[in-house]
Amino acid sequence: MSTLTEVAPGYRAGRTLPLRVELVRQLTRRRTLVMGAILAVLPFVLLIAFAVGGDPGARNNQVTLMDTATASGANFAAVNLFVSAGFLLVIPVALFCGDTVASEASWSSLRYLLAAPVPRARLLWSKLVVALGLSLAAMLLLPLVALAAGTAAYGWGPLEIPTGGALDTGTAAQRLVVAVAYIFVSQLVTAGLAFWLSTKTDAPLGAVGGAVGLTIVGNVLDAVTALGHWRDFLPAHWQFAWADAVQPRPEWSGMIQGGVLSVTYALVLFALAFRGFSRKDIVS
Repeated sequence: MSTLTEVAPGYRAGRTLPLRVELVRQLTRRRTLVMGAILAVLPFVLLIAFAVGGDPGARNNQVTLMDTATASGANFAAVNLFVSAGFLLVIPVALFCGDTVASEASWSSLRYLLAAPVPRARLLWSKLVVALGLSLAAMLLLPLVALAAGTAAYGWGPLEIPTGGALDTGTAAQRLVVAVAYIFVSQLVTAGLAFWLSTKTDAPLGAVGGAVGLTIVGNVLDAVTALGHWRDFLPAHWQFAWADAVQPRPEWSGMIQGGVLSVTYALVLFALAFRGFSRKDIVS
């Protein structure tokens, strides 16, 4: 006996839940607006801190990237990336990727989306692409606002290197783009963790908090020097490798190792999310 599957006229699985629809939904959510506001305000907070605290380079003889923050707008943008890459930029990635599927489940709307019918793989794909897009936008927003605010406060000029020398404005802009791109790639592990957890729980806070917590654990383990070369397998070990790009002679080996490691972990986690969700009983 054969089984007939009736499909409504005009139905195309690939056209369900368009990316623009999901993007508009996520952009209008309060948590997206709040996170964008926080990232946009941070550079101005640092401007006030430097204005109140005075010249950061006048306090010690050992010059660091932080000490060159007021040298130019490019330096100020680089410093904003430096102080944010370790933790602050983890938050939007975990939030946007961990609040995807779990939020639908918590609202009891997930089963209705799938009954539309939206194929499960299509649902996850749409949400993942939008979440990663918003994460990248968050990482671009911070340095762009910092560059504009820093240029207004300290002027447009070359990026001064703490170890000596400087990068002209054109080269500095290119290197900062490379730095942002690497930071995004390095955060794919957090995105993968958050997305996978989002398919396993109906609590968005659990998925977001779990991803942030595991990222913090990775940072703590990287600080344990007794682990020796085992730390090379921790994504946190390479999170600041982007600093090698803002040198007179950039060094790419650290970024290549960190990028390959992050992408590998992320692909495994994304695959686990798709595989687990395809077999999951949806009751929410």
